[in-house]
Amino acid sequence: MAGQAAEEHEGASVQEQLIEACRRDNTDLLTEIISSLNKSEDEIADLLNSTTTVMGNHLYHEAASHGNYDIIDMLLDQPGFECDPINRLEGDTPLHSAIRWINSEPPAQREFGAALVEMMLEAGSSPRIKNKGGLTPVQLIDPRNVALKELIQKHEYASLNAGDFVSADDVSIPKGGHKYQQQQQHVVEEEEEEDDDAEFSGSDEEERAEWDRRRRAKRS
Repeated sequence: MAGQAAEEHEGASVQEQLIEACRRDNTDLLTEIISSLNKSEDEIADLLNSTTTVMGNHLYHEAASHGNYDIIDMLLDQPGFECDPINRLEGDTPLHSAIRWINSEPPAQREFGAALVEMMLEAGSSPRIKNKGGLTPVQLIDPRNVALKELIQKHEYASLNAGDFVSADDVSIPKGGHKYQQQQQHVVEEEEEEDDDAEFSGSDEEERAEWDRRRRAKRS
């Protein structure tokens, strides 16, 4: 099966084959490519992290934008794979891309979409990065998909002590496996009021009070 997959893409560059594998959820092809590289783990990680499409999407974006669970699971298992690359056009992370895909699918796909997002979050994808439009992944969710919004908000609340929201332009992405979360995030100095409301929608009074206390402390 893997040999046949490689033959079908004979003549394409390694980067083109990687992109095709991620678009088609072709784990056989990805396995074939990685096995044939004869490179160190660091070199393979660099290739996987640096390969982009002509539109500026990374491999993770391509897989997420098609809801390709199996290939994402495989990518996240690769040592040194980056969880939060930023694409060129929207400044989206793969989590943003996954949400956009879920929004385009029928309601019957929401359970599968939630499982995909949960895997990405547990692997280290950040729900707190803003794209160029100033939106976090949760703010892209179709309002009718309440379960997905609640899922991501649970992860947001769990990371309240990790720092403020960051924008795509401010992200510094380290090299590290999918078990590593971003260790350095630049604080966004000014936050829109609607972002605060989005973060604490449905939270209890103690959480709101703690958030307000933190904001006042930063401004003083």
